[in-house]
Amino acid sequence: MSNLFFTSALLPDGWAENVLVETDGRGRIVSAMPDAACPADAERFAGAAVAGIANLHSHAHQRAIAGMGESSGEGSDSFWSWREVMYRALDRMAPEDFEAVAAQLYVETLKAGFTAIAEFHYLHHDRDGGAYADPAEMSHRAIAAARTAGLPITLLPVLYNASGFGGTPPTAGQRRFIHDGAGFDRLTTALRHSYGEADDVQLGIAPHSLRAVPDGLLTEIVAAHPQGPIHIHIAEQRREVEDCVAYRSRRPVEHLLDTQPVDGRWCLIHATHMTEAEVAGVAASGAIAGLCLTTEANLGDGFFAADSYMAQGGRWGIGSDSHISVSPVEELRWLEYGARLTSERRTVLAGGPRRSTARRLVEDAQAGGAQATGFESGRIAAGLRADIVVLDTDHPLLAAREGDALLDGWIFAGNTPLVRDVVIAGRAVVRDRRHPREDEIADRFKKTLGRLLG
Repeated sequence: MSNLFFTSALLPDGWAENVLVETDGRGRIVSAMPDAACPADAERFAGAAVAGIANLHSHAHQRAIAGMGESSGEGSDSFWSWREVMYRALDRMAPEDFEAVAAQLYVETLKAGFTAIAEFHYLHHDRDGGAYADPAEMSHRAIAAARTAGLPITLLPVLYNASGFGGTPPTAGQRRFIHDGAGFDRLTTALRHSYGEADDVQLGIAPHSLRAVPDGLLTEIVAAHPQGPIHIHIAEQRREVEDCVAYRSRRPVEHLLDTQPVDGRWCLIHATHMTEAEVAGVAASGAIAGLCLTTEANLGDGFFAADSYMAQGGRWGIGSDSHISVSPVEELRWLEYGARLTSERRTVLAGGPRRSTARRLVEDAQAGGAQATGFESGRIAAGLRADIVVLDTDHPLLAAREGDALLDGWIFAGNTPLVRDVVIAGRAVVRDRRHPREDEIADRFKKTLGRLLG
């Protein structure tokens, strides 16, 4: 048992003062008691404590190229032209380079206030497309980087089999991603053997997209993996929707809902371009919509139908995807701001009169992130992981605020980071805005980028 003491905390039934959280040896909450005295052996945190938010969609290797590809090319730039820039950047990335980039990202993730990450991991093979001696080599590197940072990880090995609808052969730029069904089974079997009992690792699968995984193969791997999260990119760009309609005479979300057992295990990443019927279908399924606002904006994808989806009880969470930004604040803020810009109203997603917009956004993202990653977290409550973020109530941006006004200040009052401490499984991994290994990890990252991009 260990004790954590928070001067204030958001518990399931509301804000409370002087909260004593007892945790067990696995970092799970045994009790959360308000109006408690602070024991002598407790670790004390001054500030406002809230359960952490999981980052439900990450491509860690893309942190190495954040901010690149921003010069206009010839013709019209889009996701598809940016993708070629990303593919070229992978040509020189060795396993140790990937681990260095991922470790830097994961430290940034913690300091921003995320408390878990779902790694949608498709960088499997060597630079020439050949297999490593250990087919899970790059997956091991992702988990090693997460453990270096102290960040729980949901590893989602990606099945990528084709470059387009109809089983179009992969391109040269995709050579490091490709698996057939048997190769993918070997990978996932190896990962279950290595990490199946780990408290800090959850395992799932990620069929990349309907264009990259033919129908028969998708059905096969879903049936072969009856447990764990299933994440898939879907309906991110209009061209993908048009190509799907041309090939199948159905839209991607419509097709997925008709042909797969979509339920609470599934996380539909982006789901940007949906009809009202598709919005209703996803909301009714219990699946999570994985929203990545800063990446979707950066790539010019479009805006998710948040107001309609949330009004129908749809579940959702946030991810930083390409890591053009690593901030739950920015993802949540732009979810609301996008809804305001498209509706010409304010507090669109608050969920009712006289409700805090940030409270609604934070709590939905906590619940959706926990569901999508498979970690039992998202609230400060008995039986759940003690994954907790402490906001700096001494900061001027949070001055004279209390309760939900602290959350509104965190999300909407400015761009200064307001996370002071981060607790993972009952242990502080960020204290006073510092991660104990951030300098060495940053130094390694900078040297790695010097080699990759120099």
